[in-house]
Amino acid sequence: MSRLKLKFACSRYDRIEPLRDGRVQPEGIDLTTVSNLGVRELFDHMMKGDEFDLAEFSSSEHIAMTCSEGSPFVALPVFVSKAFRLGFVTINRKKGIRTAKDLEGKRIGVPLYTMSAALWCRGVLEDEYGVDFSGVTWVQGAVEKPGSHGNPHPPPLLKPVKIEFNTTPYSLGELLAKGEIDAILGAVLPPQLRTHEDVVRLFPGFEKDYYRRTRIHPIMHLVAIRKPVFEKNSWIAKSLYAAFNQAKAIAWDEAIYDGAQKYMLPFLYDDIEEVHQVFDGDPWPYGIEKNRPTLLKQIEFMHRQNMIYRRPSLEELFVDVGE
Repeated sequence: MSRLKLKFACSRYDRIEPLRDGRVQPEGIDLTTVSNLGVRELFDHMMKGDEFDLAEFSSSEHIAMTCSEGSPFVALPVFVSKAFRLGFVTINRKKGIRTAKDLEGKRIGVPLYTMSAALWCRGVLEDEYGVDFSGVTWVQGAVEKPGSHGNPHPPPLLKPVKIEFNTTPYSLGELLAKGEIDAILGAVLPPQLRTHEDVVRLFPGFEKDYYRRTRIHPIMHLVAIRKPVFEKNSWIAKSLYAAFNQAKAIAWDEAIYDGAQKYMLPFLYDDIEEVHQVFDGDPWPYGIEKNRPTLLKQIEFMHRQNMIYRRPSLEELFVDVGE
């Protein structure tokens, strides 16, 4: 029987490379991996056409669409992007922000209010520091350049939030350096963090303790499959899931190999030892069960921040992969 041809779009993560270069092939599938798009551009392509059969996709957008008009995708519990996000809160140090509570009532830049990174920043700041964002003005736009962050079409918020769109000739990073906004949170750090003395991080070194206490490693992106593709070939879920796990295992083995260091990180082996201790030897698990605390917290944050009107079950969000 001929192998099913599928086209997969994803950023060039180490955990994806064995699929891209052909070392791992899903059983029964001829998988072509495309990695020539930026992440937001990739999401937008996935939403507006059928160029890809499966792709890296925003976890928050998939959850929101599932709870509203219905997502055009099904999802695998394969989380190609995770990130602790409080280290991405940057401030202008001349704006009187010394603690998390000082963010209240400020003008805060964000690439996209509904993006997973911003959701996690707000949620953790609310939970851990009691920050009230009700008086914040959100200035939405790209961090590194003027204009918008892609061309997203997320479901509307259930309650209004004060959002302004950045129509200036400056990026959010430049506005922060100029003092025209007070802070930025979200998915990327402004280049001015390394070039402008007034742009600094608000939080150093918080999140190892947060993980130890909560077992939460914030999820940004999952793998989405177009519903028509899955409905015609439901068997592909288990095949793809096994292949993603195999590729991830290869990437981890390569990262920890100490015969010749693969990455330009001078303290890599100290970091690997710490990862083994903090994450019990498995820093990047796939599947629902090992990510249940994180997924439930993400759904809680989305419900609290008026992005969804109900809390879906995890089984509603992900297809059965036989884990």
